[in-house]
Amino acid sequence: MQNEATIRLTVFLGLFILFAALEAYAPRKSRAQPRPQRWITNWLLVVTGSLTVNLMAKILPFIAVGAAIDATNKGWGLFNVIAAPLWLELLLAILILDLAIWFQHLITHKIPLLWRFHRVHHADRDIDVTTALRFHPVEIGFSMLLKIGLVYLLGPSALAVILFEIILNGTAMFNHANIKLPGRSDDIIRKILVTPDMHRIHHSVHREEHDSNYGFSISFWDRLFGTYNDSPKDGHADMVIGLQWQDERPAKVAWALALPFFKR
Repeated sequence: MQNEATIRLTVFLGLFILFAALEAYAPRKSRAQPRPQRWITNWLLVVTGSLTVNLMAKILPFIAVGAAIDATNKGWGLFNVIAAPLWLELLLAILILDLAIWFQHLITHKIPLLWRFHRVHHADRDIDVTTALRFHPVEIGFSMLLKIGLVYLLGPSALAVILFEIILNGTAMFNHANIKLPGRSDDIIRKILVTPDMHRIHHSVHREEHDSNYGFSISFWDRLFGTYNDSPKDGHADMVIGLQWQDERPAKVAWALALPFFKR
């Protein structure tokens, strides 16, 4: 799609600046570590993840959007077999892809090998808008492979994949942001979307809490599958973010990249 990369980058940077500004104006929690080193580390992880995806694009015939175009051209996938209006295809494709991301997130907590890489995300001792970007490049590559496979099975339009990825990135930055929503707005919004207070529970040091609230966009899946947690037992102000055994090292990029290979 023409100007796809420009549109996605513009939306991404705009939302990042918005949520970062809101964090500075009305933070939900005080920080455990200084922001500059954490942000540098988390952004460097974004760079390594982007390099991984670029390398995959050179090795594989297509990544997600290209796979959607290829599936459409070849008539592969569910939406290339059934006749559905565009609005319905977009809605169903986004919902199914979001459910798939929810399930992928679940298995990264349940399968030990996947958890070794996913815990790089959870090792962040603070949670803010940059935590949404903090993933090990191996996990980024694994996620892309799953997404490509699902795109070929579903056969959604390239527009549906682009919209889904914009929504996913935007909502992930929103629900990782260190912001307090005013009044009862959190309760209202989380009936549909995952809010910062809802997702923050998932980053608790307590195992039973970080094994809940797996959603990145839609809050319904956790309610449907019984993994919804309404509030942290220590309260949002006093809850501890991260992993129980960690120290100051999560703010170092070399440590974060090597973490999956530690015994813990």
